[in-house]
Amino acid sequence: MTQRIFSRSFLPVWLALVALLLCGAVVRQTRFTADMSAFLPQAPTPEQQLLVDQLRDGLVSRLVLVGVEGSDGPTRAVLSKAVAQKLREEPQFSSVSNGESVSLERDQAFLMTHRYQLSPAMLPAHFTVDGLRAALGDTLDLLASPAGLLVKSLLPRDPTGELPLLLDSLGRGGTGPRNADGVWASRDGERALLLLQTRAAGSDTDGQQQAMDRIRAAFAEAVAAQKGTAASARLVLTGPGVFGVNVRNTIESEVTRLSIISLGLIVLLLWLIYRSVRTLALGLLPVLVGAVAGIAAVSLGFGTVHGLTLGFGTTLIGEAVDYSIYLFVQSDAATTDRDRGAWVKRFWPTIRLGVMTSICGFASLLLSGFPGLAQLGLYSMSGLVAAALVTRFVLPQLLPGSFKVRDVSALGARLAVVVRRAAALRWAVLGLCVVAALALAVQRDTVWNQELSALSPVSASDMALDGTLRADLGAPDVRYLVVVSGASQEAVLQGAEKVVARLQPLVDDHSIAGVNSPTTLLPSLATQQARQASLPATAELQARLVEALADMPLRAERLAPFVQEAEVARLAPPLQRADLVGTSLALAVDGMLLPQKTADGTPRWSVFLPLHAPASGDIDPVRIRPLLDGTGALFVDMKGETDRLYRSYLHEAVRLSGAGLLAIVLLLVVALRSPTAVLRVLAPLVGAVLCVAAALVSTGQSLTILHLVGLLLIVAVGSNYALFFSSGQGAITPRTLASLLFANMTTVAGFGILGFSQVPVLQAIGLTVGPGAILALCFSAVWAHTPRSA
Repeated sequence: MTQRIFSRSFLPVWLALVALLLCGAVVRQTRFTADMSAFLPQAPTPEQQLLVDQLRDGLVSRLVLVGVEGSDGPTRAVLSKAVAQKLREEPQFSSVSNGESVSLERDQAFLMTHRYQLSPAMLPAHFTVDGLRAALGDTLDLLASPAGLLVKSLLPRDPTGELPLLLDSLGRGGTGPRNADGVWASRDGERALLLLQTRAAGSDTDGQQQAMDRIRAAFAEAVAAQKGTAASARLVLTGPGVFGVNVRNTIESEVTRLSIISLGLIVLLLWLIYRSVRTLALGLLPVLVGAVAGIAAVSLGFGTVHGLTLGFGTTLIGEAVDYSIYLFVQSDAATTDRDRGAWVKRFWPTIRLGVMTSICGFASLLLSGFPGLAQLGLYSMSGLVAAALVTRFVLPQLLPGSFKVRDVSALGARLAVVVRRAAALRWAVLGLCVVAALALAVQRDTVWNQELSALSPVSASDMALDGTLRADLGAPDVRYLVVVSGASQEAVLQGAEKVVARLQPLVDDHSIAGVNSPTTLLPSLATQQARQASLPATAELQARLVEALADMPLRAERLAPFVQEAEVARLAPPLQRADLVGTSLALAVDGMLLPQKTADGTPRWSVFLPLHAPASGDIDPVRIRPLLDGTGALFVDMKGETDRLYRSYLHEAVRLSGAGLLAIVLLLVVALRSPTAVLRVLAPLVGAVLCVAAALVSTGQSLTILHLVGLLLIVAVGSNYALFFSSGQGAITPRTLASLLFANMTTVAGFGILGFSQVPVLQAIGLTVGPGAILALCFSAVWAHTPRSA
């Protein structure tokens, strides 16, 4: 035995061990992630790149919507205030808003102090005699309105009504949340509401997880500090960050659970076949090496390995173990090197060709611009190649001289009878495939799901809760955006003001319901200076005021505070972003005004202007884009761009899959050198793909990009069956039939379990490949040569 270990024939084992150790070292340094942002593609257009950036790091990705349910209204309000107070002290949050009067007072104080820099009415004519007379008249008229108490208290300081105008402009375009017991509440009054902004970006799932944990801890502390009905209160969270955390946790738990179940089923099947611990361990060796090689390859190629790739890797177990089954079962009680050599000479060319067809199919995924597909392609290729090489060069050297498996000739003989009879079903199977193709042709417009939401692992209940909380909070619709980018904050603010002015006619004719802009709270320096210039000096203002009040029941002396504050505002320094600190208004500005950096690190700014769709329907881009000509601004339909981005990669994947299929055909033509043999290999694979696709579509499922991966896998797995059944030997032995059945069972166990996953991308592969592998085997038997007896 020692002499054999150090012989030249044992060299492949030593090389494999070294390669395994190197791959293991790479795996130990690998960063694994379950963040969906790692699967976001590189966007080919500015609009789509903007979308990807916003999904990763934009304000929308940082918002957390919080609801306190249960108990009674006063208790919910107390809990809301307690949670908000605790979270305002936490560094994980840049803003905490819940409608408390303290925050409202700070907001109103800010608006009052800076009203002349913020008011859109501040034009040169506003403080002329006629302008003052008109503004004062409007204010006096408001005294008789429901807002009379507010106007009366503000009259000495703000007789021209700048503050009411600001409050009206800030409320335009959304209803805002209602207030109950001093805090925000849902429309039905059954839920207290909070709106939080995390410092961690939406793509930082670890940071989002810490923020979620702190929210829950603060709520638990608040409940513990109360008595009575507080114990029945419940906390609900939603928002992109919450979804990201939940998705990561789901993926991690699903991958772990499914891997354990899949491996357990395969081990059980192999034990029933081998009834030997040593044989079982040797049979799983290619799987281990393939998995390690796949992870190492993806780590070196992409820097991180996604949890979905690992989940997909559980299916590799089902296919990689096939190779050792072929070796153990097909080699007739291989007890000598000559017997093992006979197996290599007789069966290895067929297995090798099957591996090469799989490589051709998965190689097409490597060319995709969608990182998820590229990762899956690289993982599959490297894993299957490593498993096949271990089966060919390592396992034969590790098998002991007395090695043998259970005699399965009897089972193989019964299978041979079934296969001989299966030939009579060729026309029936052909008819079934034609019907499947016709069904797909008839439903061709609905075969593919063109929306990215089809891949969303977020549950319908979570999406419904998110929509309810957003409606209760009066959060703006961020589907439609106009984006202005520039080299400085001042440049983008001026650009935003120009865009708002261009879009005002559409607001006036109700084509859009409104435009949100940070310039409402932080105008450009140029606009602020122009507004301040509209304020006359004290002596001039007093003279104009006396003249304007000549026919009004109001004395100029009562407006002395107005004159004094106007002079202070005229000489005040420009309003800066720092002046908003401590107000809830800062959240609105930060959400629309973002500092960024270009690829080379150059500072850059962007302003995001959400457009509110009218109640009558969606916004028409055809009316928006011409108004933006010459401004350098981009109009973005976020949902439209999301779906367009997904469609582009879906179409790309379909084209690449077609190229992969063409490569498989060319490979088979070169290897088999017989059109009939090529047709016999391709027919069952194409038939299985058509039938599975038609079955999915007929049951109401539209195919996604992951179903496409599943269809590729049917070809990759089924090619091994088809090649064995159509081998040039003119026959297939009963022992080979048994090995194919066992291989199919392990493959179905590996892939089929994914069909029970809660993650749509894994479920799609499972529901596609599980039935597809069975059909590929059955159809291969239908088109097979007649096997000889054992």
